[in-house]
Amino acid sequence: MYQLFQQISHFFSEPFMNAAYGTEHIPLLSALMLGIVGALAPCQFTGNLSAITLFGNHSLQKKAAWNETMFFILGKIIAFSSLGFIVWVLGTEFQQSLIAYFPWIRKLLGPMLIVIGLYLVGVFTMRWTFSLWKRKSEKGGNIGAFLLGLSFSLGFCPTMFILFFIVLMPIAVAVPYGAVIPSIFAIGTSIPLLLSVFLIWYFGLSGAFMKKGRKFGLLVQRVAGSIIILIGMLDTITYWELAAFF
Repeated sequence: MYQLFQQISHFFSEPFMNAAYGTEHIPLLSALMLGIVGALAPCQFTGNLSAITLFGNHSLQKKAAWNETMFFILGKIIAFSSLGFIVWVLGTEFQQSLIAYFPWIRKLLGPMLIVIGLYLVGVFTMRWTFSLWKRKSEKGGNIGAFLLGLSFSLGFCPTMFILFFIVLMPIAVAVPYGAVIPSIFAIGTSIPLLLSVFLIWYFGLSGAFMKKGRKFGLLVQRVAGSIIILIGMLDTITYWELAAFF
């Protein structure tokens, strides 16, 4: 299964990887291209697909999920910027010690997606404050989106490790404004999600299904939940059976 993800990733990411190498003289643009490649990396692919399904479902039922999307991206920016800062301050030795934690963090994402999907299809209810999927408040939805972006970003695999630590970080330490390079990379990894929400908003589809009736909106939500459950199951099978990430 992981090899299949790698093949899909390579097919879609090769043009962006070539663009990244072709724009090395423009570090900010190169970082953005590398981020897009990162979005298509095997370990990020299922997470981004789930985010698109989750926020796309919200946009189709209510309004374009711009607030949640921005907080999701903020979570990614904090995650990648923090990793970059740690490596810059403590050096490559600490970078090697981080490797041991990434596979375990990555293995948690699949079960987490299954739980989210089960909630969306109505198997159980949650009454906590940090509700992203059926918000009790704008603040709760934003916090949930932020935590989701943070957790998705920490799921590294060999491809993502090479992109961030081997390719991106040398660019960051070579320029005086290197501190912003990981942030640009994070934005690049969010391009598919941004594009999806933008298209829903641009074509006036925000709230389209909710306007057709509450029952229809519930059906759409359950279909989205089922898709996320399937993604979570495939993700869990792939990364729990994978013997080693690095």
